[in-house]
Amino acid sequence: MTNVLLFVAVVVVWGLTWFAMHLQLGAAPVEIAIFWRFVLSIVLLGGWLALTGRLRRPTRDGLPWLIIMGVCLFSCNYLVLYRAATYLPSGMVSVIFSLASVLNALNLWLFFRQRPDARIIGGGLLGVMGVGLLLEGDHGGGASPHAASLTGVALALVGTLFFSLGNMVTRRVRRFDLDLPNAVFYAMCAGTTIVGAVALLQGYSFAIPLTAAWLGGLAYLSVFGSVVGFLTYLSLVHRIGADRAGYTTILSPVLALAVSCIFEGTRWTPVMLAGLGLVLAGNILAFVRRRPVQLVVEVEGG
Repeated sequence: MTNVLLFVAVVVVWGLTWFAMHLQLGAAPVEIAIFWRFVLSIVLLGGWLALTGRLRRPTRDGLPWLIIMGVCLFSCNYLVLYRAATYLPSGMVSVIFSLASVLNALNLWLFFRQRPDARIIGGGLLGVMGVGLLLEGDHGGGASPHAASLTGVALALVGTLFFSLGNMVTRRVRRFDLDLPNAVFYAMCAGTTIVGAVALLQGYSFAIPLTAAWLGGLAYLSVFGSVVGFLTYLSLVHRIGADRAGYTTILSPVLALAVSCIFEGTRWTPVMLAGLGLVLAGNILAFVRRRPVQLVVEVEGG
């Protein structure tokens, strides 16, 4: 699959996850929703690896990094993002999550001394301004960004930071002779164990709400949002780098708001259309190269 197709696939899959998450809110604690989401994902991914003979045991040296990957990508980030969605509209959370593109570039600079290209930073800032304008429209009666809870904003920022740090950890995991599906499987097992422990400590019941909306959200989030989404996204990270792959998180809020137009009564305004133009311009600036250059950065992660 080409890089462009991978990029589009991630945008579509994750653009729809925000509405799927919204379907599960309120019917059960967020810890229970996350736990069963990843339990089903583990069964699907682990079963596929076992049936195809690709399931491999991680090395002792690599196991701590897989646990950290699970903490960042499959537990702590979701615990706070789901909680943020109880304070804020799903579109607002997706907009804050779009800051992952900028955080990825900064974290690559901090941890790997990979100085960010000016076009990547510029494109990220254009994208963030664009999704900010997208929120100025009518979102079906949801809370406006000006009236949104500061608690929700803080939680969404923390969740986005965990996600970005998880991107950095995947670069380390690549050093331990473990392919991407196996790395995701073991990291997901670690993250799910953490989420289950949190739910137990809080005394929550693990009963599954038997409603069409909750079960439909669970099915989509487990199969597409988790297994397909993460494998596709992390493949893209390995091919083009976390900084450029992070721009999928700028385009996905556009799709999230389009879905909101259909199911939540959002109406497009001139301001929102201007925001959409900024998002697209930012992606073009960051993603399209002006001339062929050698991708020297990603070679070192072998």
